[in-house]
Order: sequence, then structure tokens, then C-alpha cells
Amino acid sequence: MARPIGTKNIKTPEILWELFIEYRDEVKSNPRKKHVFVGKDGNSDFEQLERPLTMEGFENFCFEKNIISDLSHYFCNLDNRYSDYVAICSRIRQNIRQDQIEGGMVGQYNPSITQRLNGLKESQEVELKQEPRVFNID
Repeated sequence: MARPIGTKNIKTPEILWELFIEYRDEVKSNPRKKHVFVGKDGNSDFEQLERPLTMEGFENFCFEKNIISDLSHYFCNLDNRYSDYVAICSRIRQNIRQDQIEGGMVGQYNPSITQRLNGLKESQEVELKQEPRVFNID
């Protein structure tokens, strides 16, 4: 059954923020495990790796909680129907970006991927000046 026009799955911006905090706490308290082999005998072990926050992860979290399958309307403020959510959506994006950038800067996450995900790049401008050579053939 379709929802009536104008009804929202997430009733208030505060609820959206609470969902994000719940997502963040779940992600940070459940590290990924990498299978490693330690020592000269190559003993099997698992290294815990902190999981980064991602927009996709937050959307999947909301979907798995059976709250909403697509947050894009809230984040793009579709038809200005989500104006009340703009500040919270911005704060959520900035929290995710901060986690990714800081994690990349300290080597916790892959810096190259972090740069690409956040539109960061290092560039150098090199200007070459070359004078034309004139050869006299006599």
C-alpha cells in the first residue's frame, strides 16, 4: 500500500539524526576482521579493522531496520519537501566525510580511496618553457 503524498518515513530531522548516531555507534563498535598469519609458524589470527562511515552504509542501515529504502529525497531536498532536514543532512554528510578524511590522513583507511570518495586530490602545476631552436645549415 502506497503512503499518502506528503507523509515521510522519517517523521522529524531529530529522528534522522538519532538514526545516524545509532548507525555510527553500530559501525564503530563492530570492526571488520582481516584474516592474518602471524609469526614464523604462520599462526592463523584475525586483525580487527575499524569500519569507516559511508553514506551507502547509512542507507543500508536504514533499509535493514525497515525504515526507508532510499534517503536521497531527504538529502537532495526533493521539491523542497525536506527543508527541515537540510541542516541535519549536512551534518550527517560532514560527519561521514570527517571520519573518512581523518582516517585516511592517519593511515587507518586507504588514503587513495578516501581522496577519491571525497573529491580530494593533490595536484602540481608544472610549466615548461621551450625556446625554438634554429639550425643554420650552410
